[in-house]
Amino acid sequence: MSGTLTLRSPAKLNLFLHVTGRRADGYHLLQTVFQLLDLCDEIRFTASAAPALVLEGAVPGVAVEDNLVMKAARALAARCAPRRGAIIRLDKRIPHGGGLGGGSSDAATTLLALNRLWGCGLTSAELAGIGLALGADVPVFVHGHSAWAEGIGEQLQPLDLPERWYLVIRPGCAVNTAAIFGDRELTRDTPITTIAAFLTDGHRNDCEAVVRKRYPEVDRALTWLAAHGEARMSGTGSCVFAPFATQSAAREAASRVPAEWERFVARGINRSPVHEALYD
Repeated sequence: MSGTLTLRSPAKLNLFLHVTGRRADGYHLLQTVFQLLDLCDEIRFTASAAPALVLEGAVPGVAVEDNLVMKAARALAARCAPRRGAIIRLDKRIPHGGGLGGGSSDAATTLLALNRLWGCGLTSAELAGIGLALGADVPVFVHGHSAWAEGIGEQLQPLDLPERWYLVIRPGCAVNTAAIFGDRELTRDTPITTIAAFLTDGHRNDCEAVVRKRYPEVDRALTWLAAHGEARMSGTGSCVFAPFATQSAAREAASRVPAEWERFVARGINRSPVHEALYD
């Protein structure tokens, strides 16, 4: 099958993150809420019969073969289309390495797009299974809806969250996720909570204390943002954010962010633009 698809691959925020335990294999057990954002990478897929995968659009510091887009394409080809190929053009708009899920989202979009273009016919559950092997955040993007998540992030329950606008700040550093989850000071026994409790009380990010201690720039950004809104950290950072009821309020706060930090305002969305394009 041939053809071209151009899709918008969304970012996410973790509105809270509790670490509730650790499995025997070392993976941490979590509870979190994934909020999708209208900040998106754009990816163009052109399928071909030639069994070659080409990725255009370099991500600084990431080798082409290590890019999750390529890993996803190879994994899907091995599963259902060994004689198929594609030219993939990636235009990055989601900051890399900030805890916003850009790589995982791009991998999920790749699975969804090539499943369609190559005529694989795999279900969302099957694609999410392939995606989970690439990263714990991939399944939520495959399913394409803001969600409550448990397990290692793969046990998902769709949530329709109230509309909010988010000011997101990216400090001038990248956080090593493996180092944060390996830190002895990380809380790993937070009691299990519920969706109802989250919607009432919000909750915290268990990784925040460790990140603030290791990365002074994240600590500074959270301290500054706390003076202007309800400051939180997404995932293991380094991006921090605050919710606002209106776009104008978020933009007004953004206008006061120190010039040394990258910042943007994004709207929370409940459904992925990828699903709107493929299934509406």
